[in-house]
Amino acid sequence: MKKATSHELGRQLGGIDLHVDISAENLCFGYDSEKAVVKDFTVSFRPGTMTALTGASGCGKSTLLYLLGLMLTPQSGCIRLTGRRVDDLHDRERAQLRAECFGFVFQDAALDETRTVLDNVTETTLYRRVSRESVEGRAKLLLEEFGVDVPADRKPGQVSGGQAQRIALCRALLFSPSLLLADEPTGNLDPATSEVVFGALQAHAQAGGTVIVATHSPQFAGGCDEVLEL
Repeated sequence: MKKATSHELGRQLGGIDLHVDISAENLCFGYDSEKAVVKDFTVSFRPGTMTALTGASGCGKSTLLYLLGLMLTPQSGCIRLTGRRVDDLHDRERAQLRAECFGFVFQDAALDETRTVLDNVTETTLYRRVSRESVEGRAKLLLEEFGVDVPADRKPGQVSGGQAQRIALCRALLFSPSLLLADEPTGNLDPATSEVVFGALQAHAQAGGTVIVATHSPQFAGGCDEVLEL
């Protein structure tokens, strides 16, 4: 069978309405030769659900998330999107596929301190071949929806931690990604902001997205559709 390019896969998979499932088969990965962080791991995640990855620190939650998000390459095993293998694509193709199909929320927000709030939200346009101007309206609506009450030209260093995480959430949701991955998205947040983030991820799953969250929070995990303890 001819391997699909990342652009073809992006057309086939991109967009929340297509209900993309993601699976791992016999996945293995380690940061050194001594110990595998993820070993012989097989799992599938269904569209329309939010799954919590739980377990003690060092058990591989974040590593599994980054493998699923094509940010790490498994040493053996494979990652599939709707049945198509994607972990063996070239780096450039995987980057394109990430831009077209995935949204990411990191624990520390991972905003670019040198750019404005609005530019941080719209930065993924660089990889999607669309103009920033075409999505600025949606970006501003998302910022308003999630209560980011700061000027759009403000820099991340001038906002609170809770606002920074909401900005990161807006960035992840800008193109309504089929797959939304979050690594401890409420770990450093106050209860009110945590509720906003949880509600947004839950709503995305209810709309048909596949949402996977690494979390230490029993409360967060308890609100998910499925819990996978590593």
